This record gives sequence, structure tokens and C-alpha cells, in this order.
Amino acid sequence: MQKYQILWADDEIDLLKPHILFLNNKGYEVTAVVSGNEAVEKCLENNYDCIFLDENMPGMSGLEALAKIKIAKPSLPVVMVTKSEEEHIMEEAIGSKIADYLIKPVNPNQLLLSLKKIIENKRIVSEKVNSGYQQDFRNISMAYNDNLNHEEWADIYKKLIYWELELEDSQDSGMAEVLENQKSEANSYFCRFIRNNYEDWLNNPKVEKPILSHQIMKKKVFPLLKEDESLFFLLIDNLRYDQWRVLEPLISELFNIVEESSYYAILPTTTAYARNSIFAGMLPDEIQKYFPQYWVSDDEEDGKNNNEDKLFAKQLEKNNISGKMSYHKILNVTQGKALNDSFSNLLKNKVNVVVYNFVDMLSHARTDMAMIKELAADEAAYRSLTKSWFLHSPLYDLIKKIASKKGKLVITTDHGTIRVKRPFKIVGDKETNSNLRYKNGRNLTYEDKNVFSARKPELLHLPKKYMSSSFAFAEDDYFFAYPNNYNHYVSYYKDTFQHGGVSLEEMIIPFIVLESK
Repeated sequence: MQKYQILWADDEIDLLKPHILFLNNKGYEVTAVVSGNEAVEKCLENNYDCIFLDENMPGMSGLEALAKIKIAKPSLPVVMVTKSEEEHIMEEAIGSKIADYLIKPVNPNQLLLSLKKIIENKRIVSEKVNSGYQQDFRNISMAYNDNLNHEEWADIYKKLIYWELELEDSQDSGMAEVLENQKSEANSYFCRFIRNNYEDWLNNPKVEKPILSHQIMKKKVFPLLKEDESLFFLLIDNLRYDQWRVLEPLISELFNIVEESSYYAILPTTTAYARNSIFAGMLPDEIQKYFPQYWVSDDEEDGKNNNEDKLFAKQLEKNNISGKMSYHKILNVTQGKALNDSFSNLLKNKVNVVVYNFVDMLSHARTDMAMIKELAADEAAYRSLTKSWFLHSPLYDLIKKIASKKGKLVITTDHGTIRVKRPFKIVGDKETNSNLRYKNGRNLTYEDKNVFSARKPELLHLPKKYMSSSFAFAEDDYFFAYPNNYNHYVSYYKDTFQHGGVSLEEMIIPFIVLESK
């Protein structure tokens, strides 16, 4: 058992010998000193896991000693022990980043609780989390055997993300590995669920179905519009549910969460299809039919999402929604700051759409740049990089501005991404698109296993350029690779974040409604 080293500074330390003996018996080795000066000297000479520091000692006070200790060893936990309950002393101690604050007389169990909370917190939490996941592991695995509906699959996914985040700091890497395998198993069952139900969702009005991309505005956003307030609709491209979870604590400091739900992205889970459907309120083949001037096919060079503002205006008109609307696509910091500078003008609009492309650019940069791939080596690092960007982004500043004006905010995305690991051979002609998670072309050749095939794209409401056009969607963590230069291609793209196919991560989308506090 590890012996933790504790320094205790108190001018009446002789009276505390029973407490010290108690801590010794609990596995803590306590060094006792009687002044602030001695405490500072000992800290400079030795390494301690925690310090108990009396606030009121002759000579150098506890607060003065605290200041010197924090300069020398900023991360060393210090517990202030004092007879005083004066507010200004508490505030000064807290401002100096103490780990805990105890009022005399203290009993031994108070000291023990404080030490466990400070020193052994990570181990205790890790053991508790591991135990909790072990208990839930069987429940999750057994649920796959049931005939789950779309809501239950969303719940399964959220539960897996919950445990993934809880286990992130676990000292038992083996448990995280178990979870990763369980997520992969869940995705296999989920892909089967999509194969069995997706076509019916699009064509059979009588079946139970989730809200899909093309319905999100009409069913979830338009009912929030009011005459006397401005609604901000924020779409962060590629924002997965786990990334929302790491941003949530920052945003919930400013807003109350009115609704936290999810919807399903349509296939392909890409900007060209899913996001255009959101703003048009239509499925892809309907957009091509009714607004051919705004639809760009996979084999065309033009940007696939340059007409979202026009499609959204048409959807507002179709739903008899009047009032001023604004649309802003933010691709860099300069554009983000420019939008923030014009914030007061946005408050005059009934609805403001803001599309932020950072997370999408991050996933592409991670594929193309070795340094970014190192920084975002796995899901945990990818989440961390997203949070770091957000904290220093114009987007965070915009959200603060919305909160300060008591605005209503919706945060969502168009699709997620998945870290691809397993290659899958496919053959197509030269007009076949380049996306790794779905293929659209003529004469596609591949094994049907681990692929959701759409030989008749019209059944999935997808446009087709030629009679023989078809779609193929990669499932789980597979990605398509051509036989030519196969090994190089696989090496380059393996372990990158991609989207376009069928997985929990790509299809189950966070939808958040917030009201400022």
C-alpha cells in the first residue's frame, strides 16, 4: 500500500497527536511543524502529497505561507485549517486555490475525508466507475437481442458515450478496451437495424420512425419561433454526441437546457445530403426535382452546400413563416469575429442561422496533417482538441453574447463522424465519388457483407444520374478502398475520422434547446 506524505503546520501541533496517530494508522505519514516558516522550508526541501496549514500561527501566518508555497509548488494541494469563520479569510484562501477548508475543532474523520477527496479521489472514482460499468455491461449487451426501436438505440448510444467519458480518466485501461469492443458490437447490431428499417422510415407513413434531417426544422425548430424574440440556430458541422458532452458544462454556465434530445441523420451522412436536407426540409431527390438549380451532384466540382440560405428561405416560405432571416457560414476566425461585431443587427431578425465548420475542418486536417493526427490520436484527444478550440473561439464569444441578451439558442449538427479502422475493397468507374464511407456510381462491385447497398437509390430518395447508378454505404468502422495502390491508401486513411456511412456516431445527432439564465 502506498504511503502518502502529509505535512501538517500548526503552532499547537502537540494537541493534535491523536489525530496524527489516527492518520498514521490509515496509511498516511505525517510530518509535523509548528510555524509557517518551517512549512515553507519543508516544502522546498521535500515532496508532499498534501499540506494541512493552520491559518493563525505566530510569525508567518497560514495565508502568507500559503502564498509562498503556491509560488514554489503550484499544484501541491493545501488544506487550510482555521478557527476563524470570517468570510474574507475564506475568500482569500479560496482565491489562493486551496484544495479544502476546515473549521476547528476538526475531528479525525474530517481529515481522512479531506485527504481521500484530494489524494485518492482518482483511484476511488476509477474503482467506482469500473464497478458501475461492469454492472451495466451485461444490461447493454443483452439489450441488443431485443427488438429495439430508434429511441432505444439512441438511449444505448448515449449510455455508451456516458461510460466512455466516465472511463476516460480510469486507471484501468483494460476496461476502456472492453467498452471499445462493446461499442463495435453495438454498431454491428445498429447497422442491421438501419438495413431493416431505413427504407420504411422514408416511404411508409404508418411505421414508427425517428425525426430525420429533412424534418428537423418543421418539427423541432419552427415551433420555437416567436414574434417578440430572436432565435439563433447554431449548426456545428460534424459535432458528435460525445463532443457535445464535453462542451455542455461550458455552455450550461450560460444557459438552462430546455431540451436535450436527438434525431437521425439521413444517408449519406454528409454535408451535401444531410445538411442540404435540413435547410430545404426535403429529401435529396426532392431537392433535385424542385430546385435543380440548387442541387450539385457528387460528380460535379461545385461546392455542395453553397445554396443552403436559398433552400432555407424556400422552406420558410413554404411554411408561411414571415420575418427577417439571416444565414452565416463561418469557415475561419476572421469570419467569426466579423459576425460577432455585427451581433446587434442579428437581434432584429426572427431567426439567425449560423453554420460553424471548424469540427469538419478538424477531421479533414487530422487526415491530411501528421501533427494534427498526433494531437488527436483517439476519441479522447479528439474531444479535448474540440473543447480547446471552442474555449478560444469566436463561437464561444457569440454564445456569450446570445446569453447576455437573453436569447434562445438551438445547437445541433448535420451528422457525426467515426474513426475508421477496417478497409473494404470496392471497384467503381472514374465518375464514382471519392468519399470513403459511401460510394455513388455505376457498376459498383463489392462484397455485400458490411455494406448497406442501395441498388435502387430512388427507394432511399437519392438522386441518380444514370439508370445503373447505385449507392453503397460502409457500416460500422469500415472504409472503402480501391484495389489500385491498396496498401498505401489503407495506411494513409486507417484511423482517420470519416463520415458518410452507417454508424451510431454518424447517424444519431444531438439536438439541444437552450434559454439564457
